[in-house]
Amino acid sequence: MIILLKQNANPQQEQNLEKWLASQGIAIHRSVGENNTILGLVGDTTTIDIDLLLALDCVENVKRIQEPYKKANRKFHPDDTVIEIPTKNGDPVVIGGGTFNIIAGPCSVESEEQICEVAKAVKQSGATLLRGGAFKPRTSPYAFQGMKGEGIRLLSLAKEMTGLPVVTEVMDPSQLELFEDMDIIQIGARNMQNFELLKEVGRQDKPVLLKRGLANTLQELLMSAEYIMAGGNEKVILCERGIRTFETATRNTLDLSAIPLLHKITHLPVVVDPSHACGISSLVHPMSLAAAACGADGLEIEVHNNPAKALCDGPQALTPEAFDKLVKQLNAILPNRYTGE
Repeated sequence: MIILLKQNANPQQEQNLEKWLASQGIAIHRSVGENNTILGLVGDTTTIDIDLLLALDCVENVKRIQEPYKKANRKFHPDDTVIEIPTKNGDPVVIGGGTFNIIAGPCSVESEEQICEVAKAVKQSGATLLRGGAFKPRTSPYAFQGMKGEGIRLLSLAKEMTGLPVVTEVMDPSQLELFEDMDIIQIGARNMQNFELLKEVGRQDKPVLLKRGLANTLQELLMSAEYIMAGGNEKVILCERGIRTFETATRNTLDLSAIPLLHKITHLPVVVDPSHACGISSLVHPMSLAAAACGADGLEIEVHNNPAKALCDGPQALTPEAFDKLVKQLNAILPNRYTGE
C-alpha cells in the first residue's frame, strides 16, 4: 500500500499518522520527491481501512499495489535513483538520472601488464569505469577461476594508474573483506538468487551491480534487488545480460524490452552487458547501440588487448581499437547523456 500525502501537509499530522501505522506493525518507507511525499507501507496492510486514511487532512490518495517489491518500486520512489561513485580527481561518476556510462575491461584479470594496458586503453577511449574479474564462476571446474586476491590487488593498481573506479564480482561473503578498495560490487547472473550473499552486500556501503539470472523474470530480478535494499543498501544498479532461450546461435538472447519496462516499474538504474548476452564480439557493437537507443543508463563491455589468447571469454571481447570505434559512435548519438571524455 502507498499513501500520497498532500503538499504542505501539517507536519504534526504526518507524524501522528506514521506513529499510528507503526503501532499497527507496519514498516514505513518514506520517499520525498519534488512535488509529493509518498509513504510506502511494508507489512500486512489488509486490516488498514483506506477510507479512514482518506479522511485524514494530510492524505491526498491511497493505493493498494500487487507487486511484492516495495523499495525497488517506482510507485514508492517516483524519482530516478542517482548513484555517485567517487574518483581520484574529485568529480564523481554519476549513474542514473539520464546519464550514460561505459564500464569496460577484461572478463578476468590475467596479469599486471594485461589489466593496466587495457585500463589505459579504455580510459583513453572514454570508459568511465573499469571492469575486471578477480573471482570467476565457471561452468567447468577445470577452467581458469581468476587470480582471486592477487587479481584484486592488480585492479587496485590499475585504478591508481588511471583513476577509473572499479567494478568486480564477488562470489562469497567471505571475499568481501578484500573489496575495500573496489568501488562497485558485482553480483553475477549465477548468484542473482544467492540470498545470503545478497543480504551480506545489503549491509555494505558500496553500490551493487546486480545481473539478471540466466532464466529469471524481471520480477525475480527486482526481488533480488529488494533483498539488497532491505539490508539498508539502496545503491543498486540492475544489469540486463541476456536470458537463456531455445536459440543457440548466440550465447544468450538479449532482452532489450527489459530496459524500458524496468524503467517504468523501478527507479533503479539499468545497464546492459551485450558481451555476455551475445557471446560473439561482432554483435557487441550493434547491440550496444540498440541498448543505448532503448534508454539504457550504461553498458558493461568486455575489452581485451589480445582476445585470441584470453583465459576467459575471448570470443566475446572487443579489442581496444574496436572499443574505441564503438565509443565514438555512442558519443555521436548520445551527446547530451554520455559522461565519458
